[in-house]
Amino acid sequence: MNERDFGSATTDEFRAALVAWIEQHCAELKPPYDDHGSTDELLAHQRRVQQLLFDEGWMRWGWPTAVGGLGGSSLFRAVLGEELTGRGLVHSAAYSMTEVLGPAVIEYANGSLAAEVVPPMLRGDETWCQGFSEPEAGSDLGSLRTTAVKEGNDWVLQGQKLWTSWAHHAARCIVLARTEGEGTGSRGMSAFFVDMDSAGITVRPLDTMAGVDEFCETFFDQVPVPGTRLLGSQGDGWRVAQYILACERGPIFWQRASWLLHHLGEIAGIADADDVAAQRAIGQAFADVSALRARSRSTQQRVATGDLQAADSSIDKILIAAADQSVFEVARLVLPGVVEFDDSPLADRYRKEWAYSRAATIYGGTSEIQREIVASRLLDLPKVP
Repeated sequence: MNERDFGSATTDEFRAALVAWIEQHCAELKPPYDDHGSTDELLAHQRRVQQLLFDEGWMRWGWPTAVGGLGGSSLFRAVLGEELTGRGLVHSAAYSMTEVLGPAVIEYANGSLAAEVVPPMLRGDETWCQGFSEPEAGSDLGSLRTTAVKEGNDWVLQGQKLWTSWAHHAARCIVLARTEGEGTGSRGMSAFFVDMDSAGITVRPLDTMAGVDEFCETFFDQVPVPGTRLLGSQGDGWRVAQYILACERGPIFWQRASWLLHHLGEIAGIADADDVAAQRAIGQAFADVSALRARSRSTQQRVATGDLQAADSSIDKILIAAADQSVFEVARLVLPGVVEFDDSPLADRYRKEWAYSRAATIYGGTSEIQREIVASRLLDLPKVP
């Protein structure tokens, strides 16, 4: 266990100590596969890394002591994620789920529940997933049709979720459901913290062109949920969802930006220095990632002060989509024909990342929806008739 007290340390002091520790333990943190590995391998490695980080104290800094954390600035979590993803020691997508869902459970679950479930999530003993999107209700969450009917003090869930990342490996899921009738848009929703081994839950992985089985469709057939698993109060679902989306579209993009820089550096090292088109594309990709990091740094500061709103994080979402696609389009340009047709580990890695990046303008809310949010809620522009 790392016994140093960082409660009053600066982020620079925390980073210096963390980097020294990572360099000492890099062999233990390095993935045991040459490319990104299968989903099973990726998550197994993720668990090993989180367990080591938790037991050594690093994974606990920046989290409240009431849920097993060690306190200190939430920026410590951003530093940890940046150093790990920037070295390719963890995959940003798998590592990010603690930042997407953990803060919401701490904020909205009753204290005893949060204290029970957050530590195993931080340690990697549990994977969580997010049950928001549905068929015909992806970016438009107000159209969701999953219902939760109250029976005594408890609830019964009925419906289907789509694009539920890691659901086939998850122990828990935050499910958004309608509790006050249909057709009421953002009103009448509630959020539930559901055990994935509950009776009536069926999970089916989805095949994607990226060749990974991260995404799933999840069915809830008369699933019983204890009343104590309601996050916030009945009808607070939209508020909980906006809180989670602010985390999804904001803080975790700092980690993703580090991941992109890690790969862009590798791509730049492969590129022909005399290929003007490739060098120009690399420069543009660096500019796109740098713009994201500049914005994301401001977002991290606002998270630390509790001043981040979901609408503000829509800007981060627009920038990450552009940067993600820019970086892996460069890979395809620098390795012409290789990404598409070669069977080497390098080609396989960038083929998956390029295909995954195509969805960056869709997942987590489409870029079109994000621009509309920025225009209407931040710039107060009139809607186009």
